[in-house]
Amino acid sequence: MTTANKPSVALLAAAETTPSVLFGLYDVLLSAGAVYPDMTAGKPGNSLLDVRIVAATNAPFRCFGNVLVEPHTAFADAGHIDVVVVCDMYTSIDAPPRGRYLKEIDWLKQMHAEGVLITSVCSGALILAEAGLLDGRSCATHWAYADLFRMYYPDVRLCAASILNVDNEQDGIVTAGGVTSWQDLALHIIARLCGRDEALRTAKVYLLAGHEDGQLPFAAMGRRIQERDARIADCQIWIADNFAFANPVAAMAKRSHLKPRTFARRFRTATGYLPMDYVHALRIERAKQLVETGSSVLDDVGYQVGYQDPTFFRRLFKRMTGLTPAAYRRKLNTMLSLD
Repeated sequence: MTTANKPSVALLAAAETTPSVLFGLYDVLLSAGAVYPDMTAGKPGNSLLDVRIVAATNAPFRCFGNVLVEPHTAFADAGHIDVVVVCDMYTSIDAPPRGRYLKEIDWLKQMHAEGVLITSVCSGALILAEAGLLDGRSCATHWAYADLFRMYYPDVRLCAASILNVDNEQDGIVTAGGVTSWQDLALHIIARLCGRDEALRTAKVYLLAGHEDGQLPFAAMGRRIQERDARIADCQIWIADNFAFANPVAAMAKRSHLKPRTFARRFRTATGYLPMDYVHALRIERAKQLVETGSSVLDDVGYQVGYQDPTFFRRLFKRMTGLTPAAYRRKLNTMLSLD
């Protein structure tokens, strides 16, 4: 099969791209069809995919870690493409990448309009959001950007737990979650373009396994104190050390000298959270730390963070982490090879 006849995958990279994502994707996708026969029969096969690194220009550049990237082609010379992967493009959790990646965004819009499948990994979803390609759609991205999506992209339905979101595949959009979810995306692309059996063979070669528990077990709450509303900021600082306080929302409203409804409205505007949801997030974050360290009996953790009903605590913990406290402790212990 000549390169011209192979399905084509373009890996969109920039200076903010992580080399582990870019070159991991390149390695795995390019090996589809080639490595498994070599591993099992000693006879290398032919790569089934035409995989290229693309950028605004074909000039070499340094990405994260000062690693050299030499694009195969610029947008203007990319030719036929079946799938675009927007690799992660690191940006601060404080602000969206407004005014950046203008050439990339124009090209992505053009590719999507031509029927090309547009996919992203981790913070690459921010570029899709900036392009308007996620408006009215659900998406996955790194858990650290949940607050940023809530504040700046209200028309996007962020699936915080999702590793791979294929809800919009028929509309030409697939998004993957945190950094190593590129592996799930790579297998999905191989299955789509080369068939399920080839994806399974590739997974065997690289020992790739799914993230069955999703992203939530790995997520941590953002603790940044917003600066737009001084009264709410003061409440954020106070509740960080007093989240186990009885009736915490009423206490914060009193501290703010605002009427309860006004306080709730301003708190949500400033933080993106309803006040009690913010308290729950703080409490569960502390509960996770207690479960992780193993220093507390599981049945006592809920009481230590402010919950009198152990059943409610366990349900809330599972809803926010995807796992029960006991399963969460087992997962981390297994992951770190601890007893």
